[in-house]
Amino acid sequence: MEHVIELRSVERSFVTEPDFADRVASMFGAKSNARTLRAVDGIDLTIGPGEVVGLVGESGCGKSSVARAILGIIETTEGEIFFEGTNLAALNKNERKQVWSQMQVVSQDPVSALNPKLSVGRAIGEPMKISGFPKRQIENRTRDLMTMVGLNPDLLGRSPQALSGGQRQRVVIARALTMSPKLVVCDEPVSALDVSIQSQILNLLARLQKELGLSYLFISHDLSVVRHISDMVKVMYLGVIVEEGPTADIFAKSCHPYTQALISAIPIPDPDRRKIYKEPVILGELPNAIEPPKGCPYVSRCTIAESQCASKRPPLVEIDPNHFIRCHVRSRH
Repeated sequence: MEHVIELRSVERSFVTEPDFADRVASMFGAKSNARTLRAVDGIDLTIGPGEVVGLVGESGCGKSSVARAILGIIETTEGEIFFEGTNLAALNKNERKQVWSQMQVVSQDPVSALNPKLSVGRAIGEPMKISGFPKRQIENRTRDLMTMVGLNPDLLGRSPQALSGGQRQRVVIARALTMSPKLVVCDEPVSALDVSIQSQILNLLARLQKELGLSYLFISHDLSVVRHISDMVKVMYLGVIVEEGPTADIFAKSCHPYTQALISAIPIPDPDRRKIYKEPVILGELPNAIEPPKGCPYVSRCTIAESQCASKRPPLVEIDPNHFIRCHVRSRH
C-alpha cells in the first residue's frame, strides 16, 4: 500500500544568530560563535491512507519542525519527503504547489489562524477563490462545510472575532477541508481551547477522519489527547524518535523511560490509584539542542542510564511487532 506521506532520514538544522557580545567581538576581528541547532535529527515517518499517526513530546523537541517540513514551510537539511510515492524534491515549483494543496493544517491558535478582516465565509472560501472556482460553487461548498463541522451556515457573514474559541477552531477545520485534502497536519489543535471544548473538537476531528478517509499527523505534547485519536504513536525527544508503535502497545507496555514518564503525567481521576501509583520522574530540563548529549539524547535525565549511554547513541530496535525503542538498557529485555 502506497503511503500518503513518507519521511526518510529527514534532518532540519538551523544556524543560530550570534548574540550581542559575539557581534561586538566580530567587529574587532574575532571569529563568530554562531552554532548549529539540529531541530530534527534523522526522522523516519510514514502515514498510510486513512491512518492517524500521533507525534508527541515536550515543547522544543522538534515536532512542529517536522510538520513545517512536510508542509513545505521550511526546507530539510538532509533526507527525503515523499507524497504518494513522489519525491517532493524532484518536482518543480508549480507541481509542489499542487501537492501541497492536498496537505492542510489545523493549527494551535484559531485566533491567529483566521484573518479578522475576512468574514467566516470568505476565510473558508479563500482557497477555492484563489484556485478559480465559480462563485456559486464556493458559496455552496462553504455552507456544506459549515454544516459538516457543526456550525450554523448563518454565521458565514460574521467576523471570526465574534465567535467563541471552539467555533473559531471549527472554522479553521472547515477551511482545511475546503480543497478535499488527503493529509491534515493537526498541530496542537486543542491545546489553546478550554478543557470543556477540547473533547468536542477531538470528537469532530475523529468523526471527519472516518467519514472522509483522511490521514492525520496529530501533534501534541499531551499523550492523553493522542490516545483518543491515533492509530500509531511516535515519541520524540530532542529531535529524535525514542519510541514508536501501535497506540494500544504504547499505553499498555511502553518501554522507554521518557515515554513512561510522559504517560505517568496523565492525570489519574481515582485518588486511591494516585496514592499507590509511583510515577517515573523526568529529571531537570530539556537539554540545549545546540549542544545535545553525544550518546543517548535522554541520558542527562534518565534514571536507568549506564556508562555506554553517554557515549553511544542507541539504535531503534524492534521489541514487538511494529513496536520500536531507542534505549540500550530496555532493548536488551
